[in-house]
Amino acid sequence: MSRLVLKFENSELKEIPLGTRPITIGRAPDNDIYIDNLAVSNYHARVYMEAGSLVVEDLNSLNGSFLNDIRVERAMLKDGDTIVIGKHQIVVDQTHDVALMQDELRKVPAPRVDETMILDTHQRRKLLEMAAAEGERSQPAPERLRIPTLTVLRGRTSQKEYMMSGKLTVIGRSKMATVQLRGWFAPEVAAQINKHEDGYYLGPGDRVPKINGVNIRGLTKLTDGDMIEVARVQLSFTFRE
Repeated sequence: MSRLVLKFENSELKEIPLGTRPITIGRAPDNDIYIDNLAVSNYHARVYMEAGSLVVEDLNSLNGSFLNDIRVERAMLKDGDTIVIGKHQIVVDQTHDVALMQDELRKVPAPRVDETMILDTHQRRKLLEMAAAEGERSQPAPERLRIPTLTVLRGRTSQKEYMMSGKLTVIGRSKMATVQLRGWFAPEVAAQINKHEDGYYLGPGDRVPKINGVNIRGLTKLTDGDMIEVARVQLSFTFRE
């Protein structure tokens, strides 16, 4: 089973199994990965599955989140990647079973949650210097500059905004759907969006969707600003900078 391993220097502090639920990281005690360090924001970052891919997302933290020495706002993860939060490392392990370990970190008393201290350590300076020295590699990859996003304008869904990182985005009531519809009569798979080399294409599932008020019955390419209607839900398809 896949897991995240929290490390400090050379010591393993905790391992967390990865499932369908997002894993939150931060200094507030109610996080799944609780890090008692003033360099860490209360709710610093999260790791979650989206369309079959593992993603790390920084939650507007003060000191930032680093992936393999590069500061990122949102990035896809693979086995062996290291996320650096403050002075701690979180290693992605998708090949080993999770051993039964006691949750030692949650046994300590919850600290007072004060303002986040700006990290000014040798480690942070080194990370920033390395990122700057890498030149173009320190910049977001081209595909990250414009993030395809679905914003819910009307209807019952699990959340109001979805960032599309995988090749397939399913809209429906299915537990595997990216855009999860609410309601007893919502279809398992109302529609789906496929990523091709030249863009994103909307296609029907158990319902015939509309783009800008027009029914579509086959794969139809989406453009920035398109309005999608399907199964009593209206969504806006846009590219976020």
